[in-house]
Amino acid sequence: MNIVRPAAVAGTFYPADPEQLARDVRQLLSAVAPAPAAPGLKALIVPHAGYIYSGAVAAQAYARLKPLASRIERVVLLGPVHRVPVRGLALPQANAFSTPLGQVQLDAEAMAVLADLPKVVISAEAHALEHSLEVQLPFLQSVLGEFRLVPLAVGSATPAEVAQVLARVWGGDETLIVISSDLSHFLPYTVAQKADSETIREILAERPALNHEQACGATPINGLLAFAARQGLRAELLGQCNSGDTAGDKFRVVGYASVAFYQTSKAVQDADDAGKTLLNVARDAISQHLGGPGRTPPDQRWLHEPGASFVTLTHQGRLRGCIGTIEAHRRLIEDVQENAIAAATRDPRFDALTRDELARTRIEVSLLSATEVLAFTSERQALEQLRPGVDGIILEYGRARGTFLPQVWDSLPQPNEFLAMLKRKAGLPADFWHTDIRLARYTVNKWQEVGDE
Repeated sequence: MNIVRPAAVAGTFYPADPEQLARDVRQLLSAVAPAPAAPGLKALIVPHAGYIYSGAVAAQAYARLKPLASRIERVVLLGPVHRVPVRGLALPQANAFSTPLGQVQLDAEAMAVLADLPKVVISAEAHALEHSLEVQLPFLQSVLGEFRLVPLAVGSATPAEVAQVLARVWGGDETLIVISSDLSHFLPYTVAQKADSETIREILAERPALNHEQACGATPINGLLAFAARQGLRAELLGQCNSGDTAGDKFRVVGYASVAFYQTSKAVQDADDAGKTLLNVARDAISQHLGGPGRTPPDQRWLHEPGASFVTLTHQGRLRGCIGTIEAHRRLIEDVQENAIAAATRDPRFDALTRDELARTRIEVSLLSATEVLAFTSERQALEQLRPGVDGIILEYGRARGTFLPQVWDSLPQPNEFLAMLKRKAGLPADFWHTDIRLARYTVNKWQEVGDE
C-alpha cells in the first residue's frame, strides 16, 4: 500500500507552483559562489524558515552537494517538531513525501533498521504538518535528483539517543545526514547576532550542549555533534544571517546558519595517545574493582561522548575474557570501564580474574565504528560483501544475535568459515540460512598493551 505524505506548507514557506518553485531554488543555488570540491562532506545543518527568510543561507549548504550528487543515494533528515509533541524520534507511516517537484521515496529498509530502538516511534501526526523536514526537500530534489529519504521528527531525546539513531543509518559515502534547525528566535537584531555567533562557536567546537533558546533543533544538533566528535568530523560554517538581513524587521528576528561536517583522516585525538588513555582506563577500572589501586581518569571531552567498545583480556597468549558493546548508548569512558570489569569478572567462559593474575594479563581495547547494514538476497551475496581482516560482523535472526570482531579473521580467514562460526556463536546451526537473517558490519580501532604477560 502506497501512503504519500502530501506537502503541507507549499504556498506558505515556499511556492506551490512547480515551475516557480524550481526557478526560485535554481536562483538561490546559482547565487552561491563556487567553492572547492569537498569529497568528505558527510552532514549538514540547514535552516528551515520560509525561503524568503532563510533560503539564501540554506542554498549555501545545498550548493556544496552538486559535485557529490552522483554518489548520494540516501538522505537521513532530522528536524525538530513544532506542532505535535513526541517522546523520542518519530518515523512517518508514509512510503513517500510529496512536494510540488514530485515524490521522494522513503527508505523502508533503513527505517526498519531503526524500528527496534526504544526512542524511535511511528507517528503520522508528528509529520503531517511539520515544516522543518518538508522545506528541505525541494532543495534536495533539485540538487540530487532521485534519492531515498529517512525522515525523523525529533522530540524529547538525549544526545546519546539521537547519536544511537545516527549510528544505525550513518552508512558510507552514499548517505548524507541533514539536520534542520534555525537558531535564536525573536531577539533584537544586534542581540541575536551576538547570541547566534556564540551558538555557532559551540557547534564548530562540536560541544553537544545547546539548548532550545539557542536553536530550535538543539536536540538533533546535539546528537550530531556527539556522534561527529567520535567520528573525527571537521565542522565548517558556510553561511549566517537572520531574518532582519533578508525579509523581516530588526526588532524581533530569527537566526539562521548553514554548517557542513567533513570526514577527515584525523581521529578524535592522536591515535597513540587515545589508545594509551583507553588502555589505562580499562586497567584502572579492573584494578579498582578487585580492590587494588587505580588512577583518576583524565577529564578529556572525547571520553564523555557516546562510544561502543570491546575489552579483550589474554593470559600467556590465550583468551582470558572478552566483553563489549555493539552500539554506543553511554559515555565512552563508562563503556570501557564497565566492559573491562565484565571481561575480568563476568565472562561466563572463565573464572573471575584475581588481583595476582591482573599483573600478568594483557588488555586490548577495540573502539567500534558505526554499523552499516548489509543488503543481500542470498547467503552467497552476503559472503561476497564480507571484507576479511576489515569487518566486524553482527548477525541477527529473531532473538539470536552474535558478533565477531575483525580480529577473528586471524583464526577464520575464509568468509564462509567466518560466517558459519558466527552463526554457531549466535546459537544457530553452522549451515543455517533464512531470508530473515540480518547482517551489519563495522570497523574498529584497536590498541593492545605491550610487554610480557
